[in-house]
Amino acid sequence: MIQVKNVSKKYGAFQALENINFTIQEGEIVGLLGPNGAGKSTTMNIMTGFIEQTEGEVLINGMDTIKNSKKAKKEIGYMPEGVPLYQDLTVKEFVSYMAELKSVAKKERSQQVEQVLVQTQLKEVEGKLIKNLSRGYKQRVSMAGALVGNPKVLILDEPTVGLDPKQITEIRSLIKSLGKKHTIILSSHILSEVSQICQRVIIINEGKIVAIDTPQNLENKVKKENAIVVIVEDKENKIEKITKNIKGVKELKLIRDNQDGTKQYSITSKEEVDLRKEIFEKYAKEHITIFEMKRTEITLEDAFMKLIENKEEGK
Repeated sequence: MIQVKNVSKKYGAFQALENINFTIQEGEIVGLLGPNGAGKSTTMNIMTGFIEQTEGEVLINGMDTIKNSKKAKKEIGYMPEGVPLYQDLTVKEFVSYMAELKSVAKKERSQQVEQVLVQTQLKEVEGKLIKNLSRGYKQRVSMAGALVGNPKVLILDEPTVGLDPKQITEIRSLIKSLGKKHTIILSSHILSEVSQICQRVIIINEGKIVAIDTPQNLENKVKKENAIVVIVEDKENKIEKITKNIKGVKELKLIRDNQDGTKQYSITSKEEVDLRKEIFEKYAKEHITIFEMKRTEITLEDAFMKLIENKEEGK
């Protein structure tokens, strides 16, 4: 569906992108991540045909974004960051205007506008001026503008920025539902959001691809240790001796001595070993009370930070 081949972009002497390559299959929801200035916006602007690359090519459904610019752009719906809308138009007027700009046939225009308004849950505000809408509704209007014309590809730049938790949940649900009929590229600074929504992640740093993989695989790649965190009451101070005699334990480390008399420890073991059952049994036998026990988890944010750090250190 989307092929980015050997794409580079220079602004004078500044190299914004350097020889990036990736492919996105039909029906995928892919996250585009990177720190500020990494090249995310440049990549999206090239894919949408807003700017041209210095080298390389981008194919949308087999069509070159430069050689077949008009046809390629018809396949794309773009929701830019910052919600740039015509504030003095009503919701329906704006979506209709976007349909006209996208050359939707007149006989189909009214039906498509109606369909998109329903899909984005905007029917109840279709007659309101955009300037009088909440931020959440404005995000929906921007998405409706991207959806009209039924493009095969949706490129969404920070679709939930500035929204309250309820609005974020609603927009995320909408994106997931759209993924059933569209190929979606999602740029977001909220890494938990990307992890929940996206099937794969592309990480860009300093104009280069750092990683392309599923969120889970990226998390697993940077996982260095298998650790359990426990909060216990150990009146007889037996925990160190008991724990070190459990097979597979590599390290017992005191994290915090709490004011209520409990202590928080980290217990590190070999990656393939799960010691929770044995720890529970041994501690209970020695009258060490467990208040909490959980495995530490690596998040996409941890993976992102580690990959960026490794890239910057040249590893």
